[in-house]
Amino acid sequence: MNRKKYLHLIRCLFLFYIGYVACSWNGVLEKDRFWHDAIAPQKIGRMVTDDLLSREEFMMYRTSHYTGIHYAEACAGFGAVRLAGLLKDRELLEKLSGRYRTAFRDSLVKDAGHVDANVYGILPLELFLQTRDEAFLKQGMDLASRQWLNPTADGLTHEARYWVDDIWMIASLQVQAFRATGDTMYLDRAARVMIAYLHKLQQPNGLFFHGANAPFYWGRGNGWAAAGMAELLTALPQTHPDFEYILKGYRKMMHALRRFQAKDGMWRQLLDNEASWPESSSTAMFGYAVCAGVKKGLLEKEEFQTVYQNAWVALAGYVNEKGQLRQVCSGTAKSDQIDYYLNRPRVTGDLHGQAPLLWFAASLLQE
Repeated sequence: MNRKKYLHLIRCLFLFYIGYVACSWNGVLEKDRFWHDAIAPQKIGRMVTDDLLSREEFMMYRTSHYTGIHYAEACAGFGAVRLAGLLKDRELLEKLSGRYRTAFRDSLVKDAGHVDANVYGILPLELFLQTRDEAFLKQGMDLASRQWLNPTADGLTHEARYWVDDIWMIASLQVQAFRATGDTMYLDRAARVMIAYLHKLQQPNGLFFHGANAPFYWGRGNGWAAAGMAELLTALPQTHPDFEYILKGYRKMMHALRRFQAKDGMWRQLLDNEASWPESSSTAMFGYAVCAGVKKGLLEKEEFQTVYQNAWVALAGYVNEKGQLRQVCSGTAKSDQIDYYLNRPRVTGDLHGQAPLLWFAASLLQE
């Protein structure tokens, strides 16, 4: 090889290396980079995590059935820890560990036994997966086990109340227990519940009613279902006897979501009602569910890649300079009145929206 060709080869290799480094962030290779730096998921994810860590008080849930850290904070912490792990940011992981280590000391989870309480376990289990701290494993596994105390005659958790939200609350915790232990019993539990909810709540168009006597396609309710199915299917082996049935329900929903996504990339408060407003927490949940499915090979990339890409670009426009997501539907019970859903307050920085935004950011950075 003559000197000129040799120098040309060296220059090409150098440019390739520079391009490779430019597409990397803390060891995370962005194979699917479609964003510009201002809306990069690692940037927005860090802003949202910083906002979480800046909150002096936990978001608490105090009801007649339990007192504890609110499931929305648990879901936000879970997403922040997963993101920090992907970024290989040990300092950030230590800050998050420090925030939630007080849950042991202060006994902030009390009288667990309700679906909204036990889902807190996803957070210590994610902390265990990232830090290998056995104290987090113990707390998370205790809550995963409590979820199946006194199961029903058909082998379901007694916490199954057939609200669409439960799909995430139950499946995510049992999947986390599997990830922490490798015991497939937890996947069997999650799959059994998933099939029961698909039978009960999924409609012919692929979407889910909020629950009995609430025949509306509420955005975030469907978001819990979409995210719960994605979380389970990314862990469930294809050889599992329930895999194909759950995959069919998931794909049916994803095709419906593709049809109902607005031109601006958002989804609405009521998915099938064009008069309802764009809602950001559901958009983040759907974006996560689609992105996870594409990256796992559960959805056709050609059909669905632009769905989650458009969702991320749209959501970035709803994040303010403090890392807080705007246009989040406030906490919502069931109702048989459409105006109840259409007139829900829209809030900024609510952890119901911060949480799935973190899940979505993490999924964009995964291989």
